[in-house]
Amino acid sequence: MGNLVFDTAHLLAGGLVLVSFMMLYQDRLYALLNLFALHALVLTLSVAWQAYVQDAPHLYVTAAIALIFKAIIIPVALHRIIRRLGIHREIETAVGVGLTMLAGIGLVALSMAVMLQVTSAVDPLAREDLAFALSVLLLGLLMMVTRRNAVSQVVGFMSLENGLVLAATGAKGMPLVVEISVTFSILIAFIVIGIFLFRIRERFDTVDVEALDEFQGDRR
Repeated sequence: MGNLVFDTAHLLAGGLVLVSFMMLYQDRLYALLNLFALHALVLTLSVAWQAYVQDAPHLYVTAAIALIFKAIIIPVALHRIIRRLGIHREIETAVGVGLTMLAGIGLVALSMAVMLQVTSAVDPLAREDLAFALSVLLLGLLMMVTRRNAVSQVVGFMSLENGLVLAATGAKGMPLVVEISVTFSILIAFIVIGIFLFRIRERFDTVDVEALDEFQGDRR
């Protein structure tokens, strides 16, 4: 039973990293949003498994929140936003896909080396989850840095937060009130980001953040 617990948690957390790489590789908005929904679904399964392993019923609430808001509501809302903005096109990148994937592999290797070293006294199951969580977080940051499209940067931000949730649940969970507070903070941030996207589109007729840099340069 111990091996099954470890292997299943390892598989789910590793699956989250794999989907993060798939999002890094993806260059179309609709497919990227679908992958983010898959990312949230894998997170839901991982948190639910941790709830079972740790005998922590409140983590089932976290799993339900991830499923309802991150796997369903937010992807559907983003689909509607890009339809209204009329941005059915490929995602422009600041760095080539090949270099981005290599950088991602390097970040995952760094996460594993650092986290497994500094958590040597921690339970092996928690060590693995923390290492994978840091990988997901860094890959989310990498997506935000290498994508010029504002929508894809929003997805990177949301996937980064998924890594934080994985870390919190893997490290024996966190208080339910904190989880709910974080969720509402993310929803408020999402609403603000949605308004921001519409304003960019209205002002610059694009959601490419490079337009903001050009506008700032012109003002100088």
